[in-house]
Amino acid sequence: MPKIKTWYRRNLPHFQPVGAAFFVTFRLQDSVPVAMLNQLRQEFEEKKAQLQKELPELRELLIQEERERHFARFDALLDAVQYGPDYLRQPAVAETVQKELHRFNGVLYDLFAYCIMPNHAHILIDTSLQLPVQFEDAELEGLNYKPLDVVMKRIKGPSAVAANRLLGRQGKFWQRESYDHFVRNEQELNNIIRYILENPVKAGFASHWEAWPFSYCKHP
Repeated sequence: MPKIKTWYRRNLPHFQPVGAAFFVTFRLQDSVPVAMLNQLRQEFEEKKAQLQKELPELRELLIQEERERHFARFDALLDAVQYGPDYLRQPAVAETVQKELHRFNGVLYDLFAYCIMPNHAHILIDTSLQLPVQFEDAELEGLNYKPLDVVMKRIKGPSAVAANRLLGRQGKFWQRESYDHFVRNEQELNNIIRYILENPVKAGFASHWEAWPFSYCKHP
C-alpha cells in the first residue's frame, strides 16, 4: 500500500492529518475568474510575507487570521454568483450532490454539516470514523484508510457524472481543486458549523438555515 500523503500543494496548500475533521469547500468549474483568484492569492501572499516579520509567538496566529480573511473574500465571490455556471441552483442537480454526501456517511466519514449553494458546497466531515479507537500511524497499512483527497474524489466524481447527465452536457463539472481546512478543536468545529448553516442566509437565499432545502446538520 502506498504511503498516505498528509500534505501536498497544487494552487492551494493542503494539510490533511490522518483521522482529522475537515471543512471543505468545492465549487463548479469556472465559477470564479482566474484573474480574480490570482489577485486574491497575490494579496494574501503579500500580507503573509509582511507577517513573517512578526514575533514568532504571534506569527502563526496572525497568518491564520489572515488566511481566514482570505477565504471569506473568496467565499463572498462565490456567494455573489456573478460569474460562471450556477447548475446547483437546480434542485435535481443539488440532490445528486446530497445523495453522494450521504452515501459515504457512516462509512468514510461522519457527516456533521453541509450546505449546497448555486455554484459551490461547504461540508464538514470527520474521517476518524475510519480508525479504531486506539491506533498508531504504523497500523495504517492494514486499515485501508481513505485520506481526504480520495474521499473528495468519491464524492465529486459520481456527482459530476450524474449532474452532467441531468443537464445534458459534457465536460468538467467541478473545479479540480477544493479548499480544505482541518479542524483543530471543538470551538472551531462549532464555529464552522455555524458558518456553513448561515451561508445561505448571509447570501440572501433564505431567511434562516432550516428554510434552505440543501442544508444539513447532524446536531442542530
